[in-house]
Amino acid sequence: MSLVIQNLGKRYGGTPVFSNVSLTVAPGEFVAIVGESGVGKSSLLNCMAALDDWQEGTISLDGTDLGRLDETQRAHWRRAALGFVFQAFHVLPHLDVAQNVGLPLLLQERPDPARVARLLDAVGLSGLGERLPAQLAGGQLQRVAIARALVHKPRLILADEPTGNLDPSTAAQVMDLLQAQTRENGASLILVTHSEHAAARADRVLHLTAQGLTPAV
Repeated sequence: MSLVIQNLGKRYGGTPVFSNVSLTVAPGEFVAIVGESGVGKSSLLNCMAALDDWQEGTISLDGTDLGRLDETQRAHWRRAALGFVFQAFHVLPHLDVAQNVGLPLLLQERPDPARVARLLDAVGLSGLGERLPAQLAGGQLQRVAIARALVHKPRLILADEPTGNLDPSTAAQVMDLLQAQTRENGASLILVTHSEHAAARADRVLHLTAQGLTPAV
């Protein structure tokens, strides 16, 4: 099974954001999406996550048509199937680092402190589990967000500029981790990025314009 997007179109009011977006991503495949600022890359990711609505076309993962789910069903689907690395982190300030990373497992009623510790070590945050987000730098918060997105072994990983706040060495480490999780769990990985180094790691690089997706040159 796979992620299948057919003829997707989104508008804000009467203003089109993108249209005619079609894409199939196989399990274990890594696809990078590039494009000019403001063309709708983040909006496309939000549609794939069923966080935003769309006006045309369909999105399905493993045969589940996301457009047919109500808000509660979408939330349950995201909880089980999706890992999302937000550009703005969206960590919870009142939870410590380990609690933030372990939240997806807690919501599924299967806490796993050992898994949380392994992910924190993998993203270079070993020993920082008891710190609050306010005590971390921006690059560290990005790594918290990445560990949280991976901890429950989702089938679909969406990443919005996941290396944008990281130094080159840590960015390479994070990309290694994202790719390893994709291979290990057979997840589909879709990355929105301006980084040529990050995009170059992908199996496919696609360019988003207002008219749709095309292979990048």
